[in-house]
Amino acid sequence: MKVPPLHTDDTIALYVHVPFCETKCPYCDFNTYAGIEPLMPAYSDALRREIALWGGLTGRAPVGTVFFGGGTPSYIPSGAVRAVMGSIRNAFALDPNAEVTLEANPGDLDESRLAEWLEIGFNRLSIGVQSFDDRLLAGLGRRHDAAQAADAVKAAGRAGFTNISIDLMYGLPGQALEDWRATLSKALELGPAHVSAYCLTLEPGTPMQRRVELGQLAEPDPDLAADMYEHAESALGASGYDHYEISNWAVPGRESRHNLVYWLNRPYLGVGPGSHSYLAGCRFANIRSPGEYVRRLTRCGPGHRAVTGTAPAAAIAGVPVVDNVNVIDRKTEMAETLMLGLRLSDGVSNDRFDAATRSVYGPALDELTAAGLLDASNGAVKLTARGRLLGNEVFSRFL
Repeated sequence: MKVPPLHTDDTIALYVHVPFCETKCPYCDFNTYAGIEPLMPAYSDALRREIALWGGLTGRAPVGTVFFGGGTPSYIPSGAVRAVMGSIRNAFALDPNAEVTLEANPGDLDESRLAEWLEIGFNRLSIGVQSFDDRLLAGLGRRHDAAQAADAVKAAGRAGFTNISIDLMYGLPGQALEDWRATLSKALELGPAHVSAYCLTLEPGTPMQRRVELGQLAEPDPDLAADMYEHAESALGASGYDHYEISNWAVPGRESRHNLVYWLNRPYLGVGPGSHSYLAGCRFANIRSPGEYVRRLTRCGPGHRAVTGTAPAAAIAGVPVVDNVNVIDRKTEMAETLMLGLRLSDGVSNDRFDAATRSVYGPALDELTAAGLLDASNGAVKLTARGRLLGNEVFSRFL
């Protein structure tokens, strides 16, 4: 029997992109869309076809984590989610103990839907709270208020979810340090297993960036944002959360297993428009348009077989929705391993630094260590407290 060109015994992470949103937030530049709800049924079918294609190409690769992200996965009908999960189980060897995450907006959570998601197989919820301040939520264009956010976290716990993560944002226009302290205090009161705290980035072309540019919104203060970050470190640490990654805290044992795959530079597959993947030594991305994504997968038919040549890059390029494929050379792989691994509090262990890595990046590592941004003691290279505040400057040295 012919072995599929991308056959792997390595466990991979699977990301499922959902591009639908009821409303588009003014700070968001993700590949998401409002007002395309009529596409949902065809999109679900197309997604299942892409999943089947990858299952064939990888020889039913073992999958250790699944993450439905977006967009707003909680916005689409539970029946569609159930069908996609069924296709994943048919196409891949899904670990019975897999971490299976659904991103959800607080306003979408009710007793019935929570019960359905648990029955479908989700065992982790990532709830997009962003803030417990109604004024700031309105400025972010969120469709929930602080009370709904708190109620959603409580409802998820009552339904039986024991692994709940909440997303928070700081460095927002008009956000004072006391506002951030109050949001963190409320988050700690609710006691989620995991907290992600992200500093607002004004992405070019977003409505919020244009409003700041026009002087309609105050430009975020980076020094104030640094104070907020340091407060998060202190408050979450004092409450028993491990600061295991630059922007992520978890109670012991509840780190995001899916995201750890990215940070450890291990293989993952993304399905859906605009999703990215790292498989068989290649990084590749799908086309961004949901409509074109559906059209291409509909044209290829349910019996379509992708290219089965011996070269992984050729096989990947043969998938009808793949837009570009880059073969990663050894130097790039080393740089990516350093940049991603340094995001983790454990850093990059010395056993991942071979002679070739040292020969290429030794001078940069030495310089950053001398500058107090890296710590190279105790068997690993990791960011210092100052280095975490200046992480982008550190990572840019490896590009």
